[in-house]
Amino acid sequence: MPQQYQIAQQAFDALIEDARDALGLATRHQTYTVIEAVLITFRRRLGPDDVLIFADGLPVLLRAIFTANWSPDEHRPHFGSIAALEDEVAGLRRHHNFAPHGSIAAVAGAVRRHVDAERFDRALARLSPEAREFWRQ
Repeated sequence: MPQQYQIAQQAFDALIEDARDALGLATRHQTYTVIEAVLITFRRRLGPDDVLIFADGLPVLLRAIFTANWSPDEHRPHFGSIAALEDEVAGLRRHHNFAPHGSIAAVAGAVRRHVDAERFDRALARLSPEAREFWRQ
């Protein structure tokens, strides 16, 4: 069994704790919602091939969150301004979302600290400049 599957929960727990601290949140549930919102906000802007390319650069549990409930036919808005993207992140489950200003950068930094950097960068290199910019923190 590949190691990434054997240690998936421990790796995800470490990411959640790191992101919680970076976001200044109190709970794992709040942190999960913000991470999920950042991933969905990003995914909405990718075509089907790019979704799969990016997913391949993620650790197992992030990959599952990123692709959960995904439809290849979903609307694909443009990346737009960081302010608009942050508003979209905060809009996912609005009454249960505690996304602070700067959530995208905080999550991007935490994700980068918990991925295989070479694999993640290789996936990003195959995406648009706007997609690569989204993950720059």
